[in-house]
Amino acid sequence: MTKRLLIVHHTPSPYCQEMFEAVLSGATDPEIEGVDVVRRPALTLSPADVLEADGYVLGTPANLGYMSGALKHAFDVCYYPCLDATRGRPFGVYLHGNEGTEGAEQGIAKITTGLGWEQAAETVVVSGKPSKDDLEACWNLGATVAAGLME
Repeated sequence: MTKRLLIVHHTPSPYCQEMFEAVLSGATDPEIEGVDVVRRPALTLSPADVLEADGYVLGTPANLGYMSGALKHAFDVCYYPCLDATRGRPFGVYLHGNEGTEGAEQGIAKITTGLGWEQAAETVVVSGKPSKDDLEACWNLGATVAAGLME
């Protein structure tokens, strides 16, 4: 049975785009079998997208110390319709911020805890231009969450 990984992203900058592409590359590695990867910009996310997925990777810049308005909007649209149906599903997070990402990390943690999702990989936090190691961490994040769905 094929599983579905949903990558919800807000990529307003070249740095966020680099991180997104690295996550996507990891999630679609040829060694990961039986997992379809679906990408949705945060502003277009629907409850059906979330309900149809078996796991999630969330990507956002940290704007003024909080997750992007786009990702917050995605959570607002999907929270209650998905509340009971998605409990226990795995997720991962990547963040880009030039200053303080703690508020974004805390906000996402509170919402995903409320949803009952299980963090499947360590959050990747990048400040400034992503280094080779940062992009490798993003690749690993995508691969880890996707590979976890194979089991």
